[in-house]
Amino acid sequence: MTVMEQRGAYRPSPPPAWQPRTDPAPLLPDAAPYRVLGTEAAARADAALLRRLHTELVRGRRYNTQATALTKQGRLAVYPSSTGQEACEVAAALALEDRDWLFPSYRDTLAVVARGVDPVEALTLLRGDWHTGYDPHAHRVAPLSTPLATQLPHAVGLAHAVRLKGDDVVALAMVGDGGTSEGDFHEALNFAAVWQAPVVFLVQNNGFAISVPLAKQTAAPTLAHKAVGYGMPGRLVDGNDAAAVHKVLSEAVRHARAGGGPTLVEAVTYRMEAHTNADDDKRYRGDSEVDAWRDHDPVQLLERELTARGLLDEDGVRAARDAAEAFAADLRARMNQDPVLDPADLFAHVYAEPTPQLREQRAQLDAELAAEQEGAH
Repeated sequence: MTVMEQRGAYRPSPPPAWQPRTDPAPLLPDAAPYRVLGTEAAARADAALLRRLHTELVRGRRYNTQATALTKQGRLAVYPSSTGQEACEVAAALALEDRDWLFPSYRDTLAVVARGVDPVEALTLLRGDWHTGYDPHAHRVAPLSTPLATQLPHAVGLAHAVRLKGDDVVALAMVGDGGTSEGDFHEALNFAAVWQAPVVFLVQNNGFAISVPLAKQTAAPTLAHKAVGYGMPGRLVDGNDAAAVHKVLSEAVRHARAGGGPTLVEAVTYRMEAHTNADDDKRYRGDSEVDAWRDHDPVQLLERELTARGLLDEDGVRAARDAAEAFAADLRARMNQDPVLDPADLFAHVYAEPTPQLREQRAQLDAELAAEQEGAH
């Protein structure tokens, strides 16, 4: 008898009649990331969809470079670029129906824009003007989340609520690999699986949680394997293959909408730029590592596929780039205009009915503004 048995901690094994609730084999992800581009599956992909993905990727890349430039010019307080991850961002937005909800993280402004939100409104949080610069209900896009993974339980709650109401709605929640180390991630997956909520979790594994590589975050074979422990399917996909990400996410959304419950999708991608403009990525990774990923650039991968299939020529490439330049010029011009801010907005969208404390604070602010205006005269 072991020491633990002698201390009374020993518990007998379950009786032979015990069986697992679910066969884990169908929940396991593939051994390698799923790909479409460069494979036989590419010939079966919808040509119109591939061209749409290409247009969005080109625009997304230009959006990232323009937003980064605006940060350097002082028009944004901070910008977490998604350069290199555009395939994940665009595919997430296009995989959803209008009635569905997107729950982004702070790096997912491109997905928010691809979903139809005005790019200036999408950047308002990073400008420091509002908590969220757009109407979440109008766009079915939850507020951009700067705390890691806190949007995931919210997505599960909404998905569970709409299922109880009988609405045909799916929530897609985005998170980075660093967010999988947060408690909210695990709590969200557990609730989603128990409730069989119609929600899809997209983990963009871009290699680093700021400066911490994935190997120092988890010893799991892949992040997609974490799904099995909660009783949901895990899918592993090449995050730089826009067609593959769109296919996997679309299947997961259909699975959830049909009552099949949640899916965890891990998209293996790479963050080509620093965590934000406040980060020096030279301290934790070398140029050779970044250069190796340039050969797997999502825009170039799709352009090569479309060109090889005769679906894109030089005129098509030029048209996509010209449209992206016009988009960037409009964004630049509007972001260079100083916003007109009303201090009363601090109290406008906190509670439906202001609390006594908020009314007191509002009165104090009004008095200070009135005194300042009187002193100016």
